[in-house]
Amino acid sequence: MSDSATRLNASDAARRLGVSNKALRLYEQHGLVLPGRTAAGYRVYGPDALTRAAEVVALRALGLSLAQVARVLSGSDPQPLASALAAHERVLDGEIRERLHRLEKVRSLRVGLATGQMPAEGELPGLIEQAAPSVAFELPWPWGGEWFELRDIRPLNYLIGSLGSGKTRLAMRLAQALPNGTFLGLDRLDQGCATALQALDHDVALRTRVEQATTWLLDEGATGSEALTVLLVALEAERAGALVVDMIEQDLAQSTQEALIRYLRRHTKTRGRPLFMMTRSSAILDLTAVGPDEAIVLCPANHSPPVRVAPYPGAPGFEAVATCLASPEVRARIAAPPASA
Repeated sequence: MSDSATRLNASDAARRLGVSNKALRLYEQHGLVLPGRTAAGYRVYGPDALTRAAEVVALRALGLSLAQVARVLSGSDPQPLASALAAHERVLDGEIRERLHRLEKVRSLRVGLATGQMPAEGELPGLIEQAAPSVAFELPWPWGGEWFELRDIRPLNYLIGSLGSGKTRLAMRLAQALPNGTFLGLDRLDQGCATALQALDHDVALRTRVEQATTWLLDEGATGSEALTVLLVALEAERAGALVVDMIEQDLAQSTQEALIRYLRRHTKTRGRPLFMMTRSSAILDLTAVGPDEAIVLCPANHSPPVRVAPYPGAPGFEAVATCLASPEVRARIAAPPASA
């Protein structure tokens, strides 16, 4: 095997590991992975660095924060790994039990058919994997009542559009149309803070989940705040339906936004209910990091019906999405104009 076959540049290493270049840089910044350098200064990943990076990727996939990964790899604190493996075991056990139940049902139905007994009404649908949810409705103003369908709803969904594009009305309509949907508006600090704190006082399980989420986020570099707590209460509440959040980055610093999206990518899918996030922040919607469990819905500026946009340059609507996004610094500056403005 040649030396080049075991030494990969950053892009090839990221592709082999199934992560983004940005993720690899983040691991390096936290001292978790130490790639080599070429004579020209480019990062290069040899066998040892790739093995180490694969360990980090696996621990992150199990839900560990960057700080927890560092402690586990150093051997100073194995407890986060033990807890993560226990949770992973429960998920796998549940999946196995569900599949075994369907297998036994299939066998039972085959025996029945062999004796001339047809399946009872409602038995067959339970044998099939549940399809991804979908929603359909007539679009509200500023549209003209066109029929809108969103199929194969992903765990994480971004709603984006320019000012006046109607994205807020789409978000509110989605919350109404989705079964047991909830809309979390921009007034969440004014009207939701007391309610959120009250919920934490009366629901021990919710308080525990919020505390665990907060610890994870702080380990990732987030800054604790009332805005973050109110958001986490909504995210961690036991609800069956979708959650739709207006400008999820509201009152969150850049480092908190970056930590939050990493948290959502690791934990939203396991909760089994979709999250729709209105955003105009490039920290929340990083077009280079959108994964298969995520979808972008664009509200065009000309008020044509919203469309799903693929996250790669050249795709229809991609440039419009990129134009709507602003850096967290710009978003913060717009949100707090100077007194003389």
